[in-house]
Amino acid sequence: MKKEKEKLDVEAHIGFPLYAATKEVFRACQPELTKFGLTYTQYLAMSVIWELKTVNLKAIGERLFLDSGTLTPLLRKLELKGLILRERLKNDERSMVITLTAKGQSLQKKVRHIPGLIESTIGLKPEEMRVLQGLLLKVLHNVKGYTI
Repeated sequence: MKKEKEKLDVEAHIGFPLYAATKEVFRACQPELTKFGLTYTQYLAMSVIWELKTVNLKAIGERLFLDSGTLTPLLRKLELKGLILRERLKNDERSMVITLTAKGQSLQKKVRHIPGLIESTIGLKPEEMRVLQGLLLKVLHNVKGYTI
């Protein structure tokens, strides 16, 4: 009977520490992102755009595991903040290209410290961080077919 009860305890669920740790790490980092008017998801989208310079909606969605229903309003908000431009392709109205504005480019320099802040919030030794990242990438591969 005790084993059945243990299965019901939230702490025994593998999903619980994944969910709770993620939520708490990003909650701790959100005040810093708020200084720049970003949510963490917006920061991730900007990171993809900073990396690729010109990118389409589908590529951002694939990199971040977000569908267009989530990504479209997020990108609309980034455009309203003056960080990106969204333009439909003339030869394919269904496709949208996203580029950085000067304001979006300058923001990159201001938020370079965010990955380090997240790592320090997690509080693991460098080797533990590599192991954790490897395991999380393996989970993404197993669940989504993500190539490591």
